[in-house]
Amino acid sequence: MKRVIIFAVFLLFASTLMAQKFAFVDSDYILKKIPSYKSAQEQLEKLSAQYQKEIETKYAEVDKLYQDYQAEKVLLTDEMRKKREDDIIIKERQAKELQMKYFGKDGLLFKKREELIKPIQDQVSNAIKELANEGGYAVIFDSSASPNMLYSNPRYDKSEEVLQKLGYN
Repeated sequence: MKRVIIFAVFLLFASTLMAQKFAFVDSDYILKKIPSYKSAQEQLEKLSAQYQKEIETKYAEVDKLYQDYQAEKVLLTDEMRKKREDDIIIKERQAKELQMKYFGKDGLLFKKREELIKPIQDQVSNAIKELANEGGYAVIFDSSASPNMLYSNPRYDKSEEVLQKLGYN
């Protein structure tokens, strides 16, 4: 009797799994088809290059101060050496702080990325949710983000449908 109940529960569970629908999308493909995303990426790349140049300039100043210090070190008094060393340390700290300000976890570049990219990603996410609800899909995978997806039948790729929902097709 116990075996019959276990078998019945297994059959019920297996049939429920088989009835669920699955699909996948390629979020990279979708985002690359959205002009505002491309524009946002270009803005971020320009901003990043600008920030990087500014930081490199600061570090070049530190290097110059250090090289000058090394060249003149023997001619300086102890007090003058200490002052120069402190100046170099302060300049280096300022360069690192600037780097964190621009590229840190909560830096300006991260905030700008959130400002420009997040609304687009939210639109895509909402379109995927809408597609899932309309199509009765239990799960929609992202083939661009999942290295575990070893095979996917193109028949179940819903990327084009997401783009249609977003109005980009």
